[in-house]
Amino acid sequence: MSAVRDFFRGIGMLLRGLSLYGRNPRLVALGILPALITGAVFVGAYVTLAVFADNLAGWVTPFAEDWTSAARSTVRALAEIAFLGAGALIAVLAFAATTLIIGDPFYEKISELVEARLDGRPPTVDEVPWWRSLRRSIADSLRLLLVSVPVGIVLFACGFIPVVGQTVVPVIGALVGGWLLALELVGAPFYRRGMRLRQRRAALRTRRWLALGFGVAVFVCFLIPLGALLAMPAAVAGGTLLAREVLGADRAVAR
Repeated sequence: MSAVRDFFRGIGMLLRGLSLYGRNPRLVALGILPALITGAVFVGAYVTLAVFADNLAGWVTPFAEDWTSAARSTVRALAEIAFLGAGALIAVLAFAATTLIIGDPFYEKISELVEARLDGRPPTVDEVPWWRSLRRSIADSLRLLLVSVPVGIVLFACGFIPVVGQTVVPVIGALVGGWLLALELVGAPFYRRGMRLRQRRAALRTRRWLALGFGVAVFVCFLIPLGALLAMPAAVAGGTLLAREVLGADRAVAR
């Protein structure tokens, strides 16, 4: 019951993030702009994948050439679904990472304002040049993307399994994608505290289901057409709330 409660609390953090972020019209425009730029590129790439999914399915199933028409069509339909599912997982994570890098100043400001609203001012660490901070952010994002590629390949292969590939595999994909998204979206508040990817993983593991609830909610929003554009800034705000929760900052303020 505790895990279920934490999972739904995580979903609620995205909604709270939307509420906190949406109160400032100027930030709404700034937050959507980087997502709009990145989204146009990734939507185009995914549409291209969808158009050529049939050709790709034929390319990876040459063994089905001599099968009956029904069997060949079935296995290639499964391959198309697997391509689109694995592509969606990688595209969502790549979109989040790229958007956070492109819109770093905007999303950093959103995160700072969320923390300032909650306890007066955001915590700071020794200042570092912006290019060094950006370099660290890119390095951490690439590490997470490198994790997503083998996961996507495994899920692609499992997508060929009838029924399981169309029911269990998408759920596993959403959980994995949600976890990696949560790690991405708590980046700004952790960087302000001088903490890198390793510390993020350790902190989120202490509240795994809370992080999964938040991450899965963001993942599902990103799959909705135009959902990523509208939800990205709210996800950054929600990620700040999640970081504060797992680090105990909100409990300290309450005391």
